Amino acid sequence: MILPIYTYGQSVLRKQAEDIAPDYPELKELIANMFETMNKSEGVGLAAPQIGLPIRVVVITLDPLKEDFPQYAGFNHAYINPHILEVDEKAGTETLEEGCLSLPGVHEPVKRPKRIRVEWLDEEMQPHNEWVDGYLARVMQHEFDHLEGTLFTDRISPLRKQMVKKKLSAMAKGKVSCSYKIKPAH
Repeated sequence: MILPIYTYGQSVLRKQAEDIAPDYPELKELIANMFETMNKSEGVGLAAPQIGLPIRVVVITLDPLKEDFPQYAGFNHAYINPHILEVDEKAGTETLEEGCLSLPGVHEPVKRPKRIRVEWLDEEMQPHNEWVDGYLARVMQHEFDHLEGTLFTDRISPLRKQMVKKKLSAMAKGKVSCSYKIKPAH
């Protein structure tokens, strides 16, 4: 089922999400709906707060990028209760343009660490703890930020923030349209 994506101005996007218990009701169905919603919206990641749920669940697909990144062919993963444990300072940072399904039409350069260590549970509730780098590390950081109530626009320069202020203000008033199903702020 395709769910509406909550856009900028919705309070759930600013809440810190909670870990969920292994017996969270209908988790597999929720994850399937999140994948369907993300794919229909042409995103590469979707966090539960973006569909109105303040819980630590994220889905990521990098399969659409397989032409440029063949290593991501078939990459579709759910992350339950994910947390970034540390950043590899020696690996440095990289600035790339980011967008977000909750901020349609806004794209800005964001500086992020290139390599991070993360822990999470998979759909079978098996624990994982590993170092991640490359584009996946960037997408994870963007999506996991949603679980902390942080948006990518919080990480851009003051000058860039000024430049998008009008768009964000309009969005917060519910003035937003895009090609996928949304739940704008009122």
